[in-house]
Amino acid sequence: MSPAPSWGACARLDYELEMGVLIGTGNKLGEPIPIEKAEDHVFGVVLMNDWSARDIQAWEYVPLGPFNGKNFGTTISPWIITLEALEPSRVKGRTQEPTPLPYLKEEKKAHFDIPLQVLIKSEKMKEGKQVSTSNAKYLYWSFNQMVAHHTSTGCNLQPGDLLGTGTISGPGEGEFGSIIELSWNGTKEIDLEGEKRKFLDDGDTVILRGGCKGVGFGDCSGKVLPANK
Repeated sequence: MSPAPSWGACARLDYELEMGVLIGTGNKLGEPIPIEKAEDHVFGVVLMNDWSARDIQAWEYVPLGPFNGKNFGTTISPWIITLEALEPSRVKGRTQEPTPLPYLKEEKKAHFDIPLQVLIKSEKMKEGKQVSTSNAKYLYWSFNQMVAHHTSTGCNLQPGDLLGTGTISGPGEGEFGSIIELSWNGTKEIDLEGEKRKFLDDGDTVILRGGCKGVGFGDCSGKVLPANK
């Protein structure tokens, strides 16, 4: 990496396997949403690819935090799935240590067992190749906790607001939710039917898939285009 900043196309483009929480009913400014009522404010969930320019992001986040490394694009799946439709897949989340503060504590099953897949398709490939799997049940924070925490300062959510969960990675090496994890920060190549990748190339299509017990989200698919010059 060059010691001096430069202007140019991203050289370390990545995807992030996430879920997005869409708000239905919002809250008034100054009125936090208690965790026991958080689900009443969730319209539904989608698969979400929160694209990341890792080289730009790494330069930005000290001391300001990511901005241009994250703001250029987000892809979501075509179907919004309600929590009622996901009810048969409801599970209890992992043990949280340290114990969350009282405003984030919940006893009920608030996570969902949703198997997830990531596929990458180059322009030379007819079909995408699965590069990893994961599961929404691996999320540390529940959808309810995200809503309760976001509004804990009185921030007002509005209908249509989208909250991203953050990258969903499992405990196994084949369950990583981003290419920076799969390639061990660019030190390991990923094989795409003879083509090698450490990060995404122009023309690559990233496809996220997920579904459970008869419920599908549809493909969350996006293609990498060359940077404007």
